[in-house]
Amino acid sequence: MAKNMQPVAKRCKALGISPAAMGYAKKTTTRNPKGQMRRKQSEYALQMNEKQKVKFVYGILEKQFRLYYEKASRMPGQTGENLLILIERRLDNVVFRTGFCSTRRDARQAVNHGHFTVNGRVVNIPSYLVKPGDVIAVKETSRDSAKFKAVKEEGAYCTSPRWIETDVGTLTARIAQMPARDDIDLPIEEHLIVELYSK
Repeated sequence: MAKNMQPVAKRCKALGISPAAMGYAKKTTTRNPKGQMRRKQSEYALQMNEKQKVKFVYGILEKQFRLYYEKASRMPGQTGENLLILIERRLDNVVFRTGFCSTRRDARQAVNHGHFTVNGRVVNIPSYLVKPGDVIAVKETSRDSAKFKAVKEEGAYCTSPRWIETDVGTLTARIAQMPARDDIDLPIEEHLIVELYSK
């Protein structure tokens, strides 16, 4: 299975995003402090940068990202917003958003290893799309692991957005509603991605 293994701090600096958006509060890089001296970027470079930013933050590769775009373009409403909402509904992202895992990469691995259930059934597909009413929970046999015991005792790694109702005590979360564009707090100009794919 293909996955993104790029160094986080270095890639965040290149894309102009904070490592905190990835769940890494303490990562920084001092490498090449005066890098990217060229100030003016072409229109294509700006569009490509936005696409690379979304792909890197959510850990998606090109083929899958293209499929999300095509699906979003067939949905009613604005394609850019639809695209971000589709990606936000991925199970690995939802697990990260609940605060049960510290980063999206950590959440992806936990889902792959079958530590989470959706509506009582184990789901080990990170790209599984959740829907309103779904209940995501840590599997019973996984609750005794040091990782999830720490979450119960010390609290979640982050605060859940309003569209997810999280109960840290029982290690469960419920999708209260579909995420809206306002719930996605990443600095993304999705219209540039649409322009790139529309060429």
